[in-house]
Amino acid sequence: MHVLAQALQMQGYAVAALDMRGHGASGPRGQAAYVGQLEDDLEDFLRAVPHTGPQTLMGFSSGGGFALRFAGSARQALFERYVLLSPYLHHQSPTARPSGGDWASVGLPRIVGLTLLNLVGITQWNDLPVLRFALNDVARQLLTPSYSYTLMSSFRPNNDYQSDIKNARGALCIVAGQDDELFYADRFADLFAQAGKPVPVTLLPGINHIQLTLDPAAVRAVAQACMA
Repeated sequence: MHVLAQALQMQGYAVAALDMRGHGASGPRGQAAYVGQLEDDLEDFLRAVPHTGPQTLMGFSSGGGFALRFAGSARQALFERYVLLSPYLHHQSPTARPSGGDWASVGLPRIVGLTLLNLVGITQWNDLPVLRFALNDVARQLLTPSYSYTLMSSFRPNNDYQSDIKNARGALCIVAGQDDELFYADRFADLFAQAGKPVPVTLLPGINHIQLTLDPAAVRAVAQACMA
């Protein structure tokens, strides 16, 4: 079990770590059948597996962006609380560092072209890869090496991410590392406040992007920061 899930369990929470479509064993890695399928999957899970008490959706990086997407959607009431861990919002968001930490190669011209085609209802090329991640040969066997346009568009906020922020009705909070190399962590609070949704933001000193979910002190802080 992931160390973050263990930390949450130690705080007394029941934890479900979902194998999101396009990752792990839930179908072909890097692919989804249509934009929005991940939201359908999450609702199907909640309907199929009995849960009691208040529900919290927590997501990290792109998963944090997906959590915000869900929080601003018509299905937002399925969760009472949303915890965004160093969330990806948009490549043009003021929180995004220009280099992206050199974690991924972005096919921006292809993304622009496919976005324009989707606007007129042409989706036949949405399975083309648009993001490739910097993985070594060992990590490539375990992790998802690339995202198709469909998966990229599903596992993040909508293009109008500010509307997702404005439309979110559940309790939101953000946790990020002060040394995050992908995002300007100190800009999250102002961005959400300017969008009309002030949220509590916890910044952890000495923690970078991936350490937020792996460092023992960081995961304990995550487990305590927003779950009260």
